[in-house]
Amino acid sequence: ARTQRLRLELPSDRLLKFVTVGLPLCLVSLAFAREFSAGSQISCFPPTNFTGKQAAYVDTACWDSLLHHGSDAEGQPFTKSLWALKAFPYSLLLVAVLMYLPCLLWRCAAAPALHCDLLFIMGELDRSYNRSVRLVQHMRKVQQDSTEPEAFWEEYERARRERYFEFPLLERYLGCKQHSHSLVCIYLLRNLLLLLFLAATCLYLVFLHLNIFFQDEFSCSIRTGLLQAEPHIPPLIPCKLPFYSIFQLTSVSLGCVYVLLIPVVLYGALQLCQWDKGLLSVYEMLPAFDLLSRKMLTCPVNDLNVILLFLRANISHLTSFSRLNAVSALREATANKEDIDTVVDFMTLLAGLETTKPKH
Repeated sequence: ARTQRLRLELPSDRLLKFVTVGLPLCLVSLAFAREFSAGSQISCFPPTNFTGKQAAYVDTACWDSLLHHGSDAEGQPFTKSLWALKAFPYSLLLVAVLMYLPCLLWRCAAAPALHCDLLFIMGELDRSYNRSVRLVQHMRKVQQDSTEPEAFWEEYERARRERYFEFPLLERYLGCKQHSHSLVCIYLLRNLLLLLFLAATCLYLVFLHLNIFFQDEFSCSIRTGLLQAEPHIPPLIPCKLPFYSIFQLTSVSLGCVYVLLIPVVLYGALQLCQWDKGLLSVYEMLPAFDLLSRKMLTCPVNDLNVILLFLRANISHLTSFSRLNAVSALREATANKEDIDTVVDFMTLLAGLETTKPKH
């Protein structure tokens, strides 16, 4: 059951995927719905002597060309292409595909290995706690069967001395993950690609606004081909784009959301600059788990820190953590903390035993 419910994405990653991919797709659907439902996307003003078919031809020709003919301050003629307006819905579709590529990279390249690591580590952590429970139950049974109190305390001291709680496989596995950098490279590459695509999209929208999105009216010329020599056709025909305001509002909203998402992506990447010591510190109550006390946590940019981030996201599936966390809270509330330094001591209290050795 735990295999099917493991989360291989952080909550911030799911939010980013939903917004960066879902928002452009939603805007694309609205843009295409507007295009197919509203009919012509251009409104031109042909001469009064044009028939209905000629006016329809003017709209079609100007929409196909989307060339603005004008003159600069010195009177020199120039032409300016407005094709980006026609391609804007398709560019949003391309943005959605690009935003999904980092998620696809993480799912294909890192998620399978991360899934195996999480299953192994969570299983070993739970088994270490279960071994401690069985040991306390054994100590309780020894106390009940023993006629001499000294026999029980000898068993207790031997359990502490021989490190019954030792699980070197897990500790060495976590230590090896500090020298591995495959997961962290994919994680940073995913965030870097996401930042790059967000920045590129924002620059693209700024370019559209500065160069095209203030050009809702333009002068079109239909004197091309067979109509080039027709004298009754005016050189320029004024046209207007009715959908201009919709595309402008769409681009502004998308750009604002993407700008706000850039700090979220940076925060996700900067999480690897420090260790999440709260999770492992709870397991330091076990006598043999001294990953933190032996200063094994060095540079945080490695696979172990990525695993700890996702362990925190899947903390509800780690049964031993919640129980040890409760034991840790009880230990903090106990007056004689010097007599309770490990989970062995506190579990003897929970089992109804005394942790201090009797004087007689």
